[in-house]
Amino acid sequence: MSFEKREGEVQLPFDPADSDGPRVAFIGHVRSRWQPGDAPRNIGSAREAGAAATVELAPGYAQGLAGLEVGRHIILMYWMDRGRRDLIVQSPRHTDSARGVFSLRSPVRPNPIAMSTVRITSLDMETGVIGIDAIDCFDGTPVVDIKPWIETIDMPQG
Repeated sequence: MSFEKREGEVQLPFDPADSDGPRVAFIGHVRSRWQPGDAPRNIGSAREAGAAATVELAPGYAQGLAGLEVGRHIILMYWMDRGRRDLIVQSPRHTDSARGVFSLRSPVRPNPIAMSTVRITSLDMETGVIGIDAIDCFDGTPVVDIKPWIETIDMPQG
């Protein structure tokens, strides 16, 4: 696959996907209206677009939802499986200079783990389907983990 190279970008001399490091078990998939070419740039843009979605857990994981409830916020971690993994410096269109991947929220990164804090809009404990207010990833994106958003832990301190 060929990719557009922007001025200032630096490509790794290896593909992180070839690593024999730890394995991740996907616990489900996101169901959204987004396809390559039309996804919003971030969760804020997704909310503006009214991009409600669902998370469908794989069989065996539904019991892990015990304790969650509609209206609560969760941190959804997902694997941007269709993103590049070989850039270490990127030149985003919204910045005036190239930046290291670890200073960006881009899905293009050595390990394409993304996260968004979303609000639960519906919850089916039997089927393991969670309705969420918005998401910025493609339909079918694998879910890595779900964590409760807890103000005393997740709110940055001044």
